Amino acid sequence: MTTTTTTGFSPKDFEVFHIPGLEERMSGIIEHIRPKFQRIGEQLAADISPAVGNEMYLHIAKHARRTVNPPNDTWLALCASKRGYKAHPHFQLGLFDDHLFVWLALIYEVPGKRNIAASFLNDLDEFIAQIPEQYVVSVDHMKKEATRASELDTDGWEKLLTRFRDVGKAELLIGQHLKPNDPIVQDEQLLIEFAARTYHQLMPLYKKACLAYA
Repeated sequence: MTTTTTTGFSPKDFEVFHIPGLEERMSGIIEHIRPKFQRIGEQLAADISPAVGNEMYLHIAKHARRTVNPPNDTWLALCASKRGYKAHPHFQLGLFDDHLFVWLALIYEVPGKRNIAASFLNDLDEFIAQIPEQYVVSVDHMKKEATRASELDTDGWEKLLTRFRDVGKAELLIGQHLKPNDPIVQDEQLLIEFAARTYHQLMPLYKKACLAYA
């Protein structure tokens, strides 16, 4: 008889991204990671919906467009749109092979990203003040690299936001990274609490982005 585990993500989950072949890796993602995304995402959606003021819907990446190359990461997304998340400001939680990420995500499909960037630039000091120094920022959701907020001064943030505004494929992801061996990653409830705190910390920026996007 099988039992349902409520543990967080184990080293085995991160090793899925070393499985060669699209079909084989997707099988690993579906078997090992998606059930945890479902549980974690449902709880996070329920937690942050009151703060957002709208119901937040859970979306789990399907990687349906891939025909050859297996995905290097996978994620869940929380969005106020039931139909899809990529064209809207949203929150993510996901895995690469060497870290777990928790993001406020504004990816290149968001049609209002120029307005969002302008809104952030117009209140740059307030924007910076919302981001704790231990947080990280990425400009491309497909890459592992991220810059610590503490390494960016006002000029650095201005350049980053200007690029987000002016470059079509530029993105803005703000949040936190955790290593696979972090106790928070391996304890589902601790991870949910960690992600929820991160999303609540970033909620003013999410709401500002939604207003500018609208």
